[in-house]
Amino acid sequence: MGIGTNIHPSAIVSQEAKLGTGVQIGAYAVVGAEVELGDGCVLHEHAVVRGPSKFGANNVFHPFCVIGGDPQDYTFRGERVELQVGDANIFREHVTVSRGTVKGGGVTRIGDENFFLAYSHVGHDCQISSHTLFVNGATLAGHVTVEDFVTLGAFSPVHQFCRLGRYAYIGAATVITQDVPPFSLIVTERKTRCFGPNTIGLERKGFSGERIKALQKAFRVLTRSKKNTSQALDEIRKSMADSAEVKELVEFVEKAERGIVK
Repeated sequence: MGIGTNIHPSAIVSQEAKLGTGVQIGAYAVVGAEVELGDGCVLHEHAVVRGPSKFGANNVFHPFCVIGGDPQDYTFRGERVELQVGDANIFREHVTVSRGTVKGGGVTRIGDENFFLAYSHVGHDCQISSHTLFVNGATLAGHVTVEDFVTLGAFSPVHQFCRLGRYAYIGAATVITQDVPPFSLIVTERKTRCFGPNTIGLERKGFSGERIKALQKAFRVLTRSKKNTSQALDEIRKSMADSAEVKELVEFVEKAERGIVK
């Protein structure tokens, strides 16, 4: 155990683990066999690190992350495979990172100063460089290569064996099934539309047929007519002012600062 290391009494640390100077391990955290933690690493409460894994200095593991877990691969049979991580990476809540597989080279690698936001996932045999940002729920399948300074947006999955080039920015909810060129901006086509009022939901909440019909009429004017929003609101005010729900709809649209989904 290194100088200045502090381990909470409820933490579980394998006798086979190697801890550097100033390592901090919080309550109920788990450090498995054949884990090496470099100087200044911090495991918050309930963080789990498994081996064989080797981490450089000043990595931070937040609650309920599982770093260095077994590869999620049907062919894995307990072979000795590893995770190698550099310095100053941040693993937020519920992040998962798998070790490699024999068929994929046996090692998952992560460089320096990467930031993995909550629920992001790094699959087996991935090779991640440095200074990347994985936004919440970003997910790599196995064997993915991520170069320096890539940003992977929230809830964006990447297919196995894809490569993400340096400085690429991938927008939220974008599905990646091919290689992403360096310096590129990649965003999926967005066709978010309004299809009128939530009729079935409103019926279940006790709205009368008359109230729903008034909303249906207002939405037709707002979203399907050729009028712009201001013109549509003028017409709705003139012809449907008796409906409390329509009045609420109009007031909402009038206060919208980012426009509305139409």
